[in-house]
Amino acid sequence: MDKKKWQWFQVTFQLKGSVIPAVLPRTLICGGFGLIISVLYHFKLAVSLPILASLIPNIVLGLLLVFRTNTAYERFWEGRKCWGSIVNTVRNLARQIWVSVDENEPKDRESKIAALRLLVAFSVATKLHLRSEPVNSELEDLMSESRYFKLKTMNNPPLEVAFWIGDYLQEQHGRNRLNVYQMNSLQNLINLLVDNLGACERILKTPIPMAYVIHLKQLLLIYCLSLPFQMVGQLHWWTGLTVALISFTLFGIEEIGIEIENPFGHDANDLPLDAICATMRRNIEDLISLAPSVRDWKTTRIDKAV
Repeated sequence: MDKKKWQWFQVTFQLKGSVIPAVLPRTLICGGFGLIISVLYHFKLAVSLPILASLIPNIVLGLLLVFRTNTAYERFWEGRKCWGSIVNTVRNLARQIWVSVDENEPKDRESKIAALRLLVAFSVATKLHLRSEPVNSELEDLMSESRYFKLKTMNNPPLEVAFWIGDYLQEQHGRNRLNVYQMNSLQNLINLLVDNLGACERILKTPIPMAYVIHLKQLLLIYCLSLPFQMVGQLHWWTGLTVALISFTLFGIEEIGIEIENPFGHDANDLPLDAICATMRRNIEDLISLAPSVRDWKTTRIDKAV
């Protein structure tokens, strides 16, 4: 058996990231109920209902589940697009700051490096904010100690970091390190970062309406518990197993929607935000290790003296 076929079986029977642990108790309950109905039917204590009686519930339940899953995946994909935009914007901001901001003094390089690390801090702070986690040591080495402790008191840490980045750009413009066109271009990129933060917050704070969630769960339960009465006349002792398989399919589809509707957590099916932030950090550190394609501060001073 080649490697690809073996991987297919590995994924098929993988528990991590699947919904099996979540739906198994409900599936066993419905299967057990089907077995009880089979026993009662055997002793003439239960009646069989026609299978065609479930045609309309099948259609309604199918439409509800499709809508539920599509809505959840829309939220997941929109979250991924927002984070993709954050990655690209951070890279563009870092590249333009590194190249555009003039270095006339040694401290200009230090402040520029600090600004680039604030871009990573924005991403990490956004991740923690979306997970409702407090500011932690991930941010400690990305900023000064005073800023780190101040960030701990903020209600919206990534917004504060975006303010610090904008404040740095404003300072460089005031010191003639940036011209007005460069300044406007960089400010537009900061605005885009904040827009993506707002879009992620919208996904997080706009859950599926509770009335819809409750109604779908009620319909699922009623449907699965009515299945044995619809099948027992034809399937007899196979009723419990068949009901369990159908219940597993339906409960699994619903659980997938629940898993992916909030894509910012720690679950296996959530977005890999830790890996995304680590990638951005490596990109910024690689950029810092390169010499910017501008004259260094000594050359600039010599030119000015001439």
